[in-house]
Amino acid sequence: MTSHDPISRLAQQLGERLQGAAQAPEEFQKAVQQVVRGAFDRLELVSREDFDIVMEVLQRTRARVEALEQQVAALEEAVAAQRETPPSLPPAADETPAAGDAAKAPEEDAGAGETDR
Repeated sequence: MTSHDPISRLAQQLGERLQGAAQAPEEFQKAVQQVVRGAFDRLELVSREDFDIVMEVLQRTRARVEALEQQVAALEEAVAAQRETPPSLPPAADETPAAGDAAKAPEEDAGAGETDR
C-alpha cells in the first residue's frame, strides 16, 4: 500500500496514537476519534440519510424517463403510421366544375368574343 492510500494513513496515525497508550482512556478515545473523523472527512463519505434521499430522487427520475420513452415510442409509431397511409382529401369545390357551370362556360366565351369585334 502506498502512503496515499487513506486506509494506510489511518493505520499509521492510529499506530502513532497507540504508542502513547499510557495516556488516560478518555484522551486516548478522543485521539482515536479525531484520527478516524479526519480519515472519513478525507474520504468524502455521505451519510445514509443523504444517500437514501439521492436514491429516491434517482428512482423518481428513472420512472419519469421510462414514461417519456414510452410516449416518444407511441408518437414515433403514430408518425410512421401517418407516413405509410397518405390522407385522402376530397376534391375542392372550385377544382371540379359542376354540370351547369360547364354548360355556361362556352356561352360566356361566345358572348365575350362578340363584344371584341
